[in-house]
Amino acid sequence: MVAARMQSKRSLMIDQKKPDSPLNKAGYGLSGESIICFAGEDWWYHHPHSKNHILKRLATQNKVLFVNSITMGLPSASNPDFFLKIWRKLRSYIRWLRRVPEALYVLTPISVPIYGSRIGRALNRWLLLLQLHFIMLVLGMRRPVVWVAIPTAADLVDSLEAKLILYQVSDKYEANEDSALSAKIIREMDQQLKQRAAVVMYSGRKLFEESDVPHRYFLEQAVDFDRFATEAPDTAAEVAGIPRPVLGYFGAMDYVMDVPLMEEVARRRPQWRWLMIGRKSNLVQFKSPNIHHIKTRPYADLPRYMRHVDVFVLPWNQSNTFTSYGSAIKVREYLATGKPVVISPLYEYLKTPGVRIYRTTEEFIAAVESALREDTPADRALRQSVVRNCTWDIRAKEVGELIAKCLKGQFPPGDLSLNGGVREELPGVTSRQQASTG
Repeated sequence: MVAARMQSKRSLMIDQKKPDSPLNKAGYGLSGESIICFAGEDWWYHHPHSKNHILKRLATQNKVLFVNSITMGLPSASNPDFFLKIWRKLRSYIRWLRRVPEALYVLTPISVPIYGSRIGRALNRWLLLLQLHFIMLVLGMRRPVVWVAIPTAADLVDSLEAKLILYQVSDKYEANEDSALSAKIIREMDQQLKQRAAVVMYSGRKLFEESDVPHRYFLEQAVDFDRFATEAPDTAAEVAGIPRPVLGYFGAMDYVMDVPLMEEVARRRPQWRWLMIGRKSNLVQFKSPNIHHIKTRPYADLPRYMRHVDVFVLPWNQSNTFTSYGSAIKVREYLATGKPVVISPLYEYLKTPGVRIYRTTEEFIAAVESALREDTPADRALRQSVVRNCTWDIRAKEVGELIAKCLKGQFPPGDLSLNGGVREELPGVTSRQQASTG
């Protein structure tokens, strides 16, 4: 079955010349290595996560295999999105191994995601390793750097002859409601990886601060600053007719959304329009006529939609444990536009200048009204200054140098960053500015 889906080595290895882009002109501190990343999402179906942004840059000077999510088990059969998730994964299986324009390889390995059964787990491990070893042989990848970003890869990492193992923790995995796999098994896999990895990279501030792992590292999120800071020349036609003011959100919409708050605000402020862009779960149903939902649009086109937004919002469920640990890259993308930002009290951004925090429906309405009435060019400049120096180029170089340092044995336990400590302030923002957060 594996061989039947495998294209010839020649066809996969064509066009080895890297794309002519600004990425090729930058050095990222690492070259000549093979990197295998076990991602927590699929390359095809999501706006880029941190791994996508960083690895496409490292791929300019290294050989990279991005392994799409091997999942944390099947979703519960009672999940309203059960068949949608299965169908989407089957479509990804059909692609199996592809070389993408960003000069790296993307694999959706065929798997049997039954992690609660010893037999199922053994079968899954055998099937995944069969594919991985074959692809490593074809691509000429030996002794790779293995970057793990999903706990269920714990069964695989010791069988790849890795020269270095990195474990990226970006969520409170055992609190994930998308999987029927028990929290106990997820915690066991998580602990196994933390013990096995040379470095545990935390993408969320709350996750990092609660960790007692001595070899931890705070890998702060970043932003494609130029893309979002530069206003698009025109507005996408399908949203241009929506009356202003417009509250905007983009990204996945599932159990993380506070739909009751949205509906209450929509009822109390019918003159406000909501523009919700992204994949919407069957769990989420909008009833108010002033809440407009459109399906996911290409990442490159987002600025044309964001141009029509007056205030960006993050109406996440405050009682959900999983979301409370989130680092929401979209908030940085919002900030890069310079436009007002109103979000639920996400720990990651509680001290971020220019961000308006709400905890109740009344506070949400007051924050939006304040943003519409009082926002100034100085406020816009402040928000952009918060993330101006938090680009993915900078973060990719940080990771490349971290890997190089680890390969040389220069990352001792307790060394929390390349500078020996954690950044307490967002780059480009002074302590005085942080204290003035509104």
